[in-house]
Amino acid sequence: MSEQQNQQTDLHLREKTIDSKTIYEGRMISLHLQTVELPNGKTASREIVTHPGAVTVLAITPEDKILLVSQFRKPTERVLLETPAGKLEKGEDPLDSAKRELEEETGYTASEWKHLSSFYTSPGFADEIMHTYVATGLTKTAQNLDDDEFLDVIELTADEAEAKIVSGEIADAKTVACVYYWLRERDRQGKA
Repeated sequence: MSEQQNQQTDLHLREKTIDSKTIYEGRMISLHLQTVELPNGKTASREIVTHPGAVTVLAITPEDKILLVSQFRKPTERVLLETPAGKLEKGEDPLDSAKRELEEETGYTASEWKHLSSFYTSPGFADEIMHTYVATGLTKTAQNLDDDEFLDVIELTADEAEAKIVSGEIADAKTVACVYYWLRERDRQGKA
């Protein structure tokens, strides 16, 4: 069923926006308070974060390892292992953003790119969409971190990455999704 057909059949679930107020306008996000009419005719409030979108890269080395970055994330108060990622600049093509972020954060470029998927990160309160790419044919260049970025680059085998998910060392959703995609593809190709 196409998205247009879905929109025709799910009208009974939709909420109509009655009012919207911008509460905060920041460099990366905006927060809006909306009043909506529910399908049953009652009203409710929705706190909605708007975000320009983001990309993440599952970068696979010639040695069949993945590149992850280790960095402190203030909202979680811990260092997380993550696939390289970043925010889309205004009007930026997601693939161009993925290429930029891979080189900035890891110091690698890639000769082959494949779009994996696009998904909403937290649709209960945010409109951020994450575009995921697989990058292979890696060549070492140099990191070019933003002034407020401090991270380490690590390489993990499939077994190491899976063990870190099971242990909770990898707890970032986009990274978990990328690793499991990688493991599934390895199984399909019969790699050990």
